[in-house]
Amino acid sequence: MKLPIYLIGHPVLRKKAVEIDKDYPNLKELIDNMFETMYDANGVGLAAPQVGVSIRLYVIDANPMSNDFPELKDFKRIFINPKIIEHSKETEAYEEGCLSIPGINEFVNRYAQVTMEYYDENWNFKTEKLVGFQAIVVQHEYDHLEGVLFTDKIALLRKRLIKAKLNAIAKGKVSCFYKTVV
Repeated sequence: MKLPIYLIGHPVLRKKAVEIDKDYPNLKELIDNMFETMYDANGVGLAAPQVGVSIRLYVIDANPMSNDFPELKDFKRIFINPKIIEHSKETEAYEEGCLSIPGINEFVNRYAQVTMEYYDENWNFKTEKLVGFQAIVVQHEYDHLEGVLFTDKIALLRKRLIKAKLNAIAKGKVSCFYKTVV
């Protein structure tokens, strides 16, 4: 089932999400619905807060970007209760967008490499080192669990220049081909 995507301005996007356990109700259904929602909106990642559920869960399928970023080939993951346990000192800037902030793309500096601990959909504990655009995508979604949006990480001048657009989105004055909640 396609879920509505919550837009910037909604309080759920600013809450720090809570950890869950394996008894979380209807988890498999939520994960399936998140993938369906993400695919329908042409996204490569989607965090639970973006569909109004403030839990530490996100899904990624970045394979559509693998022509430009070969490390994304077959990069499909479910992250439950993820933690960044290490990161590089080096950063890289890439242009990012977000389903919760439609029509806005900005360059963001992120760690070039991160090591994550998380559980997969079968509650297998994983430790994974991610580099390049894998690391970028994972950090973007991880920020959603912390109540942080990519626009929080851009230069102040850029923020000022897009402030009116952000305010319009927060008021629902945006055209999306997918269902949204303000």
